[in-house]
Amino acid sequence: MTRSSGSQILDVAIVGGGPAGLAAATYLARFLRSVISFDAGDARAKLIPKSHNCPGFPDGINGDELLGRLRAQARQYGASIADGYVAHAEKREECFVLTTAGGMVQARRVILATGIVDKAPPIEGLQQAIADGIVRLCPVCDAYEARGSCIGVVGPEHLAVREALFLKEYGSRVALLANYSDDVSEAARAVALAGGVEIWDAVDDLIPRRTGFDVVMAEGAPLRNIDVVYPSMGCDVRSELAVALGAICDEEGYVLVNQHLETSTPGLYAIGDVAEGLNQIAVGFGHAATAAAHIHHDLGECAEPATKCR
Repeated sequence: MTRSSGSQILDVAIVGGGPAGLAAATYLARFLRSVISFDAGDARAKLIPKSHNCPGFPDGINGDELLGRLRAQARQYGASIADGYVAHAEKREECFVLTTAGGMVQARRVILATGIVDKAPPIEGLQQAIADGIVRLCPVCDAYEARGSCIGVVGPEHLAVREALFLKEYGSRVALLANYSDDVSEAARAVALAGGVEIWDAVDDLIPRRTGFDVVMAEGAPLRNIDVVYPSMGCDVRSELAVALGAICDEEGYVLVNQHLETSTPGLYAIGDVAEGLNQIAVGFGHAATAAAHIHHDLGECAEPATKCR
């Protein structure tokens, strides 16, 4: 199999430098495919202080360290990792054309591993609070580490009640934090209370401490304290490139894919958080393997690579 270079058409371009995109780059490079992964530097995994449910790391691993290992592994087998965004993409007759900070890139197949952005409340020092582990973004990932804690959940009731009930299995005390009493309907309030979840109305502010938050209540009510805040506010799915390339998405913006992770646009794949509601590193790894194997099989034995995209 011949690698392409220079102005030739690459086998695969990957948009996204998180765990899913980097794992796909490793698989494709080991398949002897010419592959480049574009990393905008804003992978969700960078926010992880320490993941304890990433397979193979029983003592946990920091998000930056995990990404560094994945980049090194992909490069070891010949994948190119380029820093920067992909600003535009279009599909032509025989390939995809990506507009990047470094110029135009042509590829026979494209994998979107663009991920999501979590919505969070306007907490002062939010990034530090995440790093300190007092704001946690994924209860599936780390509710185990929050067991025995006093947990506050912030968000619209249709999301927050469900998350609070899940967290009640771990926390010694779980409360929905609401600014106003009518933020939580009577029906949602009844479900939460029946599940042992408290409702704290009239929350005015959350002041981060090193090991938790002071909860400032309105109208001079006594200060309360919690150990951990879980925002349950949904996310923005980074599916703009998928939409531009004609891929069908669901109502929330997740890219719809088949069993091979291929979208409704032939030759375009979506893996990881952008294509799946269960936002887990292990899921991203599985997606990467599935998509890469299908792409390799679909491309077949390539002879001389093309040098022009029609």
